[in-house]
Amino acid sequence: MKTSIATVSIAGSLPEKLDAIAAAGFDGVEIFEPDLLASDLTPAEIGRMVRDKGLEIMLFQPFRDFEGLPEPLRSRAFARARHKFELMGELGTDLILVCSSTHPDSLGGIDRLAGDFSELGALAAEHGVRVGYEALAWGRHIDDHRDAWEVVRRADHPNVGLILDSFHTLARGIDADTIRRIPGDRIFFVQLADAPAIPMDLLYWSRHFRCMPGEGDLDVQGFMRAVLATGYAGPLSLEIFNDQFRAGLPRLVAVDGHRSLVALMDTVRRAEPALAVDLPAFPPPEPARDIAFIEFATSTEEAANLEALLETLGFVRAGRHLTKPVTRFAQGGVSVLVNTATKGYAHSAYLTHGTCVSEIALSVPDAGATLARGRALGADPGGDPPGPEEMAIAGLRGVGGSLLRLIDAATGADRVWQVDFRDTVAPPAGVGLTGIDHVAQTMRHDEMLSWALFYTSLLEAEKAPMVDVADPDGLVRSQAIRSGGVRITLNGAEPARTLASRFLSDSFGAATQHIAFATADIFATAERLAALGFQSLPIGANYFGDLAARFDLEPGLLDRFRAHNILYDRDEVGELFQLYSRPFGDGLFFEIVERPGAYQGYGAPNAPFRLAAQKRLLRPASMPRR
Repeated sequence: MKTSIATVSIAGSLPEKLDAIAAAGFDGVEIFEPDLLASDLTPAEIGRMVRDKGLEIMLFQPFRDFEGLPEPLRSRAFARARHKFELMGELGTDLILVCSSTHPDSLGGIDRLAGDFSELGALAAEHGVRVGYEALAWGRHIDDHRDAWEVVRRADHPNVGLILDSFHTLARGIDADTIRRIPGDRIFFVQLADAPAIPMDLLYWSRHFRCMPGEGDLDVQGFMRAVLATGYAGPLSLEIFNDQFRAGLPRLVAVDGHRSLVALMDTVRRAEPALAVDLPAFPPPEPARDIAFIEFATSTEEAANLEALLETLGFVRAGRHLTKPVTRFAQGGVSVLVNTATKGYAHSAYLTHGTCVSEIALSVPDAGATLARGRALGADPGGDPPGPEEMAIAGLRGVGGSLLRLIDAATGADRVWQVDFRDTVAPPAGVGLTGIDHVAQTMRHDEMLSWALFYTSLLEAEKAPMVDVADPDGLVRSQAIRSGGVRITLNGAEPARTLASRFLSDSFGAATQHIAFATADIFATAERLAALGFQSLPIGANYFGDLAARFDLEPGLLDRFRAHNILYDRDEVGELFQLYSRPFGDGLFFEIVERPGAYQGYGAPNAPFRLAAQKRLLRPASMPRR
């Protein structure tokens, strides 16, 4: 499978784009003409630069407003084509994309258009190049790949073929299975893009909101299955117009792009095994069972406050690492590690971010297989090598440089406590915490699509629709990812004064901002917490007054909410009870959750009141970090 990406998909100068594309593992590029025109290099120099980086120019594009024009516009269009063909010879590529015309003077008629392309094919043959015709979703006369194919079919020239773009087909709701009727050898090139389901003008949607396959809502997998069913064996390329990507780091966008293509083709071959997919074998995605443990990196001095807070949450010291300054705190089914190492990965995490969540360990069916899948998808391994007689625990680099540890679910973390820890004790019931309900990871808004793709391609996972969370100082975008028993919420920070943005700034890009523990009885848990001296987040009286107006609550229940600062939400399938700690460190906090029924959300209606309460307790933004 040869992979390609259009230079328009990535920010930077043309050399910067090519460096990122080559480093990400692509085989080739589409040269977007404005990138060529903006460069001070000649076409021949650009071609050499591309080849020197181990890439090939698979497509030159776009050539606009060609077909169906009256004279003298028609003659001028052919003159422009001749110039482009000569330029392609200098670049060293043999395929040009001609998109369906939007010219106001263009004339319709399949035979007229086919005649133009037949003549263009003859001109292309003289120059040793090929022409690919693409139906723009907003084309004046041709806006459907079926009509574009009919033009190509009637043109009947070997140098004229079809170019398919998933966005132009799927955005118009055209049945992708109609592609299966097109001969694969007449498809010259395939471009792929996804997009969120947003009802808007097609051109504006395309120019600003395209994203990598798997990051949006279009059925790109179904489109690709239809393409392969034709026998097509040519390149797969990404053409992404996205404002965030054009402002992002070229290397990260390129890595995401390559990952999206590999993940897409893996889903295609698993969904329709009869299709010929040229992709190395690697393990399928599997659901995670649960979060086995969380590890904090901190210093000896700051550990005291963190450990004291954990003890007010009912955790007890349940073991110490044999060779490292790592203490395990546990209760029920929850383990939290506190690492005060002065060298290695954890120390680097602390020096960079301050006290932070440095590792999250997932229980998966086969840790080795998940690691191999991650490597195949371009994820980087991470973590210190194990010491003598220590367990080797697989790790992948995750959000903010943190580690995602992978543990075989069959043995779980119990094997880690047996092998790597001493003074191990059986965790007590504590205050009734039974597991980790979810973790919330904060990142820049323009990184959200990237990390959602990371989780949904690595694991068998599904993502919830993106929602807006109202911070008193701006909106934060939030999206939940669920894989088996693991829930992760991704929160995109953009406005500078939101709590999420302040956390990123104060912690210099730490990932996990809060951890939510599960309980089966939040009122019993709250009473035990109070006895241990736990200080909950104070919630204003106005919230509880509104709660009484919104819900028909049992007598006395509102008083219990108020007494313990418990927030409440309800939907048609269940209820949610939420209790928060006060923020600590650079804005970290804990949450305790009970989910009677089948409530799957995260209490979004409560978020503005929780955020306002947290901000009242945080230091002013102008105060120094330490």
